[in-house]
Amino acid sequence: MLPADIRLRRGLLVLLGTVLLAGTPVSQAAEWQLGELMQLLAQTQNGQARFVERKYISMLDKPVESSGELSFTAPDRMEMRTLKPRKQSMLLEGNRLTLEQDGRQKTVNLPSYPEVAAFVEGIRGTLAGDRQALEKVYRVHLLGTPARWQLMLEPREPTMSRIISRIRIGGSQGEVSSVAYDHADGDRSEMQITPLARP
Repeated sequence: MLPADIRLRRGLLVLLGTVLLAGTPVSQAAEWQLGELMQLLAQTQNGQARFVERKYISMLDKPVESSGELSFTAPDRMEMRTLKPRKQSMLLEGNRLTLEQDGRQKTVNLPSYPEVAAFVEGIRGTLAGDRQALEKVYRVHLLGTPARWQLMLEPREPTMSRIISRIRIGGSQGEVSSVAYDHADGDRSEMQITPLARP
């Protein structure tokens, strides 16, 4: 079983990564697409979605599945509420992250977790359309078209890359539909995201 500290860091990265979008162009066409994508994402001030996540762990015969709801409110509030197989939640507000499970609550300060803080800066930079801030954190390849795109993110910081080797984010226009993590130890997780209709 993984040490508690590593499990905590993985959980934090999954929460933060679900709304993370960032990019570095690989061509002039990709640069134009990235600029358009960033503008579309920056227009979203809040949103809610359902998720289904499958974790593929080498020690297990079949994937571990969980599902629940995600929410975001600009500029820096995000929440992930897992409803199945058991209830738990993670709430990010500014630099404070609160985890709740089995009636117990724990709050951590992000500066104490540099690799998680890098995810936060990526999220904030994305939502603000701050490309320079994003390029400080990731090496990213943008593929596809605005109608069907995929971002391949590779962490720049060794502390982060020891946990996550790559993140693959897919979507259409200004909506994210999938987030996949390739863990440095060979495990992976895949999350499908379905936005809820706005009232």
